[in-house]
Amino acid sequence: MNLMAFDPGFNGGIAYSEVVRGGMTVSAIKMPTAGKEIDINAIADLIKEVKPARAVIEKVGAMPGQGVVSMFRFGMGYGQLLGCLAACGVSTELVTPQRWKGRVLAGTKKDKDAAISYCRRVFPSISLIPPRCRTPHDGIADALCLLEYGRRELEDRRFVQEVRLECNR
Repeated sequence: MNLMAFDPGFNGGIAYSEVVRGGMTVSAIKMPTAGKEIDINAIADLIKEVKPARAVIEKVGAMPGQGVVSMFRFGMGYGQLLGCLAACGVSTELVTPQRWKGRVLAGTKKDKDAAISYCRRVFPSISLIPPRCRTPHDGIADALCLLEYGRRELEDRRFVQEVRLECNR
C-alpha cells in the first residue's frame, strides 16, 4: 500500500513509499514552494502520481512568538494540504509530534538532530541535503519519521485485525 507523510509548512517535507514490483521504495523531498507559500499544485500532482491509500500529517498548532502573518500563511497552507488530500480521496491521520516522536525516536532527545540521525541510519540511501544546500533538512527528516510512524501503525492495525479474525473463528 502506498503511503505519504507530511511535515507541513514552508520548511517542511514530504516522504512517500510506493509498492513497485513486489518491493517498496521510499522517497523524500522538501516541501515544494512557490514564492512565500507552499506549492499546492505541485503537491496535488505528487499525490496523483503516488496514489497513496493513506497520509500521515503532523498535527500542529500556533507556536508562541510567531507573527500573525506567518501563522496565517502557515494555517492557510495546512488547510490547503488537508483539502488537497481530501479532494484526492486520501484517508488522512493527524498525529501530534509527541506521539510520533515517542514511537519512532524512543530513547533519544526527540529533537531535530535525533530525527536526522535516525533517518541517516534507517534510510541511508535518501539524501537529507536538498540541492544547493549544505546542511540536512529537518523537514525531510521529520517527514521520513512520520512515514515510519504510519508504516508501524498500519502493521500494528493489520496484526490486531488478524488476531480478531482468528479469535472469531
